[in-house]
Amino acid sequence: MAKVCQVTGRKRMKGNNVAHSKLRTKRDFSLNLKTKKFWSEEEQRFITLKVSCKGMRIIEKNGLDATLKDAQKKGLINLV
Repeated sequence: MAKVCQVTGRKRMKGNNVAHSKLRTKRDFSLNLKTKKFWSEEEQRFITLKVSCKGMRIIEKNGLDATLKDAQKKGLINLV
């Protein structure tokens, strides 16, 4: 799977390295992605997600089940 957060939908960004002489070369700004297992009380099982640190904070704030339902509405994940 690509480097995309399954909760927020954030992707890596493209940009420039700018030297002191103003010479610009392309670079990537990658996410701080982690593969993490979360315990779902509703389903009584572990769910493995590839999330950014911002996504982890959203899960802590809103709860796992509410966050997963919201991500499914946005089309970021497919849970069976």
